[in-house]
Amino acid sequence: MKKIVAALSIVLVLASCQEQKKMAFVNRTDVINDYQEKIEIEEKFKVREDRFNKRSDSIGKAFQFEYQQFQVAAGSMSKEKQQEQGQAFNQKSQVLQQQMQFEQQQLQQAFSIEMDSVMTTMKTFVQDYGKKNGYSFIFGTSDVTTTVMYGEEVNDISDAILKGLNDSYKKEE
Repeated sequence: MKKIVAALSIVLVLASCQEQKKMAFVNRTDVINDYQEKIEIEEKFKVREDRFNKRSDSIGKAFQFEYQQFQVAAGSMSKEKQQEQGQAFNQKSQVLQQQMQFEQQQLQQAFSIEMDSVMTTMKTFVQDYGKKNGYSFIFGTSDVTTTVMYGEEVNDISDAILKGLNDSYKKEE
């Protein structure tokens, strides 16, 4: 019995001597939404998307006008000629739709690639920040996924991470 008590005492002493792990959490949603590089990427792609939409609308209106002219002229055409030109318009419509879909997919893919880069930058920054500042763990939380259900405000390093990320981004420019 004395051996068990002695062993438990030793375990308790060793456990109490262990150094406390330094832990914190980051609200990823807040950090990402206020990260200057992400804001600039969104602005850049908003301009590109607006340009695409204007071009797409312009092409669509021109095609509609051309089709309306065909419909007016179709009254004086033979049935065979109407069918032939109708099929040509259908093919042209399909080609235009495919082209617009392809360009839209390219735009979305380019945006996703840049946003993935932003996420990688943030993750790398948090890892480096944790190492430099002696953290054992830095947890992440967001509106979508919650790995931290509660954390004391003092352990929220979101502002420090955001400031560091933005300062680092300004240096790169």
